[in-house]
Amino acid sequence: MQAIRGTTAVAGVGMTTLTRASGRTELSLAAEACRAAVADAGMETRDVDAVLSYHMNDSAPAIAVARAIGIEPVGWHNDITGGGTQAASILGDAAMLIAGGIARAVLVFRAMNGRSGVRMNTASTGPLERLTLPYGVAGPIPMFAMAAQRYLHDTGLTERHLHAVVAQSRENAAGNPRALRREPLPLDDYLAKPYVCTPLRTADCCQETDGACALLLTRKDAAPDAPRVHTVVRGGGEGSSTMDRAADVTRIFSGHLAARLWQESGLTPGDVTELLLYDAYTWLIPRQLEDFGLVGRADLGDHLLARGHARVNPHGGLLSEGYVHGLNNTAQAVRELRKGGGVALVTGFGGSYGSAAVLVRD
Repeated sequence: MQAIRGTTAVAGVGMTTLTRASGRTELSLAAEACRAAVADAGMETRDVDAVLSYHMNDSAPAIAVARAIGIEPVGWHNDITGGGTQAASILGDAAMLIAGGIARAVLVFRAMNGRSGVRMNTASTGPLERLTLPYGVAGPIPMFAMAAQRYLHDTGLTERHLHAVVAQSRENAAGNPRALRREPLPLDDYLAKPYVCTPLRTADCCQETDGACALLLTRKDAAPDAPRVHTVVRGGGEGSSTMDRAADVTRIFSGHLAARLWQESGLTPGDVTELLLYDAYTWLIPRQLEDFGLVGRADLGDHLLARGHARVNPHGGLLSEGYVHGLNNTAQAVRELRKGGGVALVTGFGGSYGSAAVLVRD
């Protein structure tokens, strides 16, 4: 990763309106977001020579999107199988294409009708379901609820701390016109929400959203003022995205890759000014704050209740803005860095596997 560090910049960001019923195809959503990202970068579609996307058989192929927006001839294109794990690591794929001289400008997008079409709460956990279905573990929420229950037990965190996470998310989203959930969430209202799978209530789970998000990456010298991709480190380690082999089901991707991230980037937790953390479920926020060395385990409870995490996901994140499989968090990192210099930590989640990226604006 040292070879690509600092070589690539995120020059353009594009998003559609986020809804619960778009009434449009994934191809139409993707094309709109991609055109917006190219325009935001001050470029033309003819300048783009690579297109990347990630999905779970619920989106438009990269080559179809390239043709729809007029990229001819279509250069390097790839559809990566995966979900939230790719929200940060796909930047590394784009950076490698650029650093290797294979592409000059790379469009990265995620498009989905995640509420009116294929809903992620019905996604299969794969072959593991043969073992887990008899015990009521079907789909991602029961699986991650099991890990959440254990994490709360181990740390002494309670429903009050989970409430602090989602309530702060709503407060952050209040000033974001893109956000689907902007209303306050008092503790009593939170406690009245029904459980999906204990300890996760409906408010503890990210939204199901229709929409698309796109980023345009290019060489740093072609966009000198844009945030650069300082480094990207893929996660992994023991277990799998279904955590069936993990010695500790609460040890998610951040526990496997945090040390490598800081070592390879040459940065420290104290350098981070912007936190865009994958918040598919509320308990992932304290888990990542701990793993990345931002808050010690013993201090997590007080930190959350004092709203020390107020700077996490200033747009509301996946819990409140919407869910474009994490790429909307990555887009927000770029927006935050455009306001001034800083270092943004962006993460993507899929269980024991995941990814993290550090974006820097000098």
